[in-house]
Amino acid sequence: MNAHVYESTVSWSGSTGAGYAEYDRRHRVSAGETSMSVSADRAFRGDPALPNPEQLVLAAASSCQLLSFLAVAARAGVDVIDYRDEATAIMPLRARPMRITEIVLSPTVTVRQAETETIVRLMHEAHAECFIAHSLTASVEMDITVEVAA
Repeated sequence: MNAHVYESTVSWSGSTGAGYAEYDRRHRVSAGETSMSVSADRAFRGDPALPNPEQLVLAAASSCQLLSFLAVAARAGVDVIDYRDEATAIMPLRARPMRITEIVLSPTVTVRQAETETIVRLMHEAHAECFIAHSLTASVEMDITVEVAA
């Protein structure tokens, strides 16, 4: 095999016959054994209680950074005990074509012992290895907080 292949299923049923303002944006996204209800962003007449594709792109970027960092830290012998990311994606209204132009990852990393400079360096190494970040046209920036547990 010369490539990793990823698959997901998206399904929707309903009617667009009544026009743009009337059709239901809720649909199902399945990947692996997980299936979830998804909708459009509220700005595009979606259900705000459900995740939207823009949030899923952001979640993919954040998750990839987490997994890349854990791998880099483990290989470096750093004991990471907690990682939380409050990530943000920006989609300017005037961007043409409309798109997410910037993602800011704001991870807070808690480690047992390590210097902050080491963690920040490893975080940037992980970012350089993140498959999703390399797949996006939006810039992906990081605002890193490191905490050392007592």
